[in-house]
Amino acid sequence: MLSMTGFGKAEGEISPGSVLSLEIASVNRKQFELRCNLPPEFSSFENGIRQRLSGVISRGSVSLRGTWHRGENHSSAIRVDQELLRALVENCRAVRKACQLDENVNVEALVSAPGVISGNAFDPDAPGIEEAFFAVLDAALARYQKMRAVEGEALKQDTLKRLQLLRETLEKIEPIVAKIPELQKQRILGKLKAERIPVPAADEQLLREVLFYADHADVTEEITRLKSHFGQFQNFLQSDRPVGRSMDFLIQESFREITTLGNKAGGVEVSPLLVLFKSELEKLREQIQNVE
Repeated sequence: MLSMTGFGKAEGEISPGSVLSLEIASVNRKQFELRCNLPPEFSSFENGIRQRLSGVISRGSVSLRGTWHRGENHSSAIRVDQELLRALVENCRAVRKACQLDENVNVEALVSAPGVISGNAFDPDAPGIEEAFFAVLDAALARYQKMRAVEGEALKQDTLKRLQLLRETLEKIEPIVAKIPELQKQRILGKLKAERIPVPAADEQLLREVLFYADHADVTEEITRLKSHFGQFQNFLQSDRPVGRSMDFLIQESFREITTLGNKAGGVEVSPLLVLFKSELEKLREQIQNVE
């Protein structure tokens, strides 16, 4: 079982003197979502990155952040078109003056304009660059997966404890609600007797009505379904595949069953147990939101 939250970082040399650092982090999200924040030199790798990550992450909001420390060879090969940069500065000053603004121009911001810098020594298509990039990505991904597995194991152990508490609470509820149909029957017959309404033993229609209302308080079906849900939970916890969505569905169904049970058999004796059951079920739902 894996958590949807995790972090992994790795770095490695991808060309002589050039070191790439990659960080993978994720938070909860119903669907898989990837955001890449990489140096522009690596933008051509984004399709491959998406395929690599979506192959091991089924859902969650994932961010990939990369930084690149360029080597000396790269820096020495860069050329700046000073005439173009000077023309850009003069034009910017003229515009700012026309708008009655101070004439200070951020030269560093103009460096990113097309044509100002040329002679990029780094070629992402050069032999070995792509393989080196994905080697760093795989290393970061391995550490990210390890953290998700550690957190997933903690979630699993907590879920097992809460599941056991739910089982124990249901075991306490079961004998109490098992008596309710008969009590309901006796209550109806008692009211008829108190009102001095005769109930002939041969009046099958009246007796059927009494049994109908008594059976309406029977919650055997709801208890059986809850026990079935617990068994499925147990199976999901032992699975190696993503089970978060399936477990979330079971939580919803369990809420539906316990609510129906409470509507049918709610009473002074069983109400505190129903409150405890729903409280633990809600805590379990919050935990399941973190499971992939």
